[in-house]
Amino acid sequence: MTLARILRPHGRRGEVAAEILTDFPQRLARLASVELWDARTPPRRVAVRGCWLSKSRGGQAIFHFEGSDSISEAEKLVGLQVQIPLSERVALPAATYFVTDLVGCEVAGRGGPSMGRVREVQFIGEQISGAPVLVVDSPRGELLIPLAQEICVTIDTDAQRIEVVLPEGLFDLNR
Repeated sequence: MTLARILRPHGRRGEVAAEILTDFPQRLARLASVELWDARTPPRRVAVRGCWLSKSRGGQAIFHFEGSDSISEAEKLVGLQVQIPLSERVALPAATYFVTDLVGCEVAGRGGPSMGRVREVQFIGEQISGAPVLVVDSPRGELLIPLAQEICVTIDTDAQRIEVVLPEGLFDLNR
């Protein structure tokens, strides 16, 4: 699970500034170790010497990793993702979900056939419903469904299934 993406060196002692990609940034300062990863290399586990949250540049995490003691060593980390295993994720309150758990879920009407699978979850400004939107790939094309309790009545991430009760006319809006 990706928590941050390293943007640039910070300071002269090997620290790096990272874009925060988690809804729980306060936990970054408590990490003892993480995995650094990109698509070109396998993840490698590294100890975190320290991390603090900066308010500058829109809010970034400043990490100091074991083995990074100079600007040149910090430069080698630029572009890497800071990750933890899924088993170390924060426990969420009831009726809240990780986006990664929703992507790939089958969407179906209550007791009905599949409408398609969730391709992504969009968080775009202020949606009409005030809720994020599930983007579902369906045989009829892309279907946008608000992620609202009145519409998504049952979400079972273990079974990868979301049961919906769609308001009248929603299919027509998606054409």
